[in-house]
Amino acid sequence: MKILLIEDDQETADYIIQGLQGEGHVLVAARDGQAGLVNAAGEDWDLLIVDRMLPKLDGLGMVRLLRGSGVNTPVLFLTALGGIDDRVAGLNAGGDDYLVKPFAFSEFVARINALRRRPHHSVPETTLKIADLEIDLQAHVTRRGGKVIDLQPREFRLLEYLMRHAGQVITRTMLLENVWHMHFDPHTNVVESHISRLRSKMAQDGSPELIHTIRGAGYCLRAPI
Repeated sequence: MKILLIEDDQETADYIIQGLQGEGHVLVAARDGQAGLVNAAGEDWDLLIVDRMLPKLDGLGMVRLLRGSGVNTPVLFLTALGGIDDRVAGLNAGGDDYLVKPFAFSEFVARINALRRRPHHSVPETTLKIADLEIDLQAHVTRRGGKVIDLQPREFRLLEYLMRHAGQVITRTMLLENVWHMHFDPHTNVVESHISRLRSKMAQDGSPELIHTIRGAGYCLRAPI
């Protein structure tokens, strides 16, 4: 496999390069997120191995930019950030797998081999639809029951994120990180106010609620039963 390793710690990078070259892979290394972005977008790769805490551009931001530009190369996050929210954020940002440092090299190789076996040639979605709600990702148009809903850009991104994870409980932290790109809690009601406005705009006479508050957990967008 032709692998791009994006890792700023030289000792870790050398260890990975030596080990994977011994497995027969071709490795190229980048030391920061900006260099990684340029390399990842400029060539064809079989796999990207990405640290999250990178100089110049963090790993999550880099992968989001790649996915937004249509680059679907498999991504394995390799990072010391091992909390549940960290793992969820990495996968939601576009990662295909997530391995926490320190790691067993045998497991590392097994995960790489598993990613190699997966098909990665899906056609990008242009519309998302739940019940009578539909958003056009290219035209940035939202409709419910065939009627256009006027959404601000942030409201559109919020709704898109909820629809891409329909049926899942989405925490406030996940929304702050993936919609507002905040890696901290600003201690404001920015999420709650946007959810409230989105519900108000989506409300139509007789239409069932689609965005549900899960007390103590977050929000869930799901079709009515």
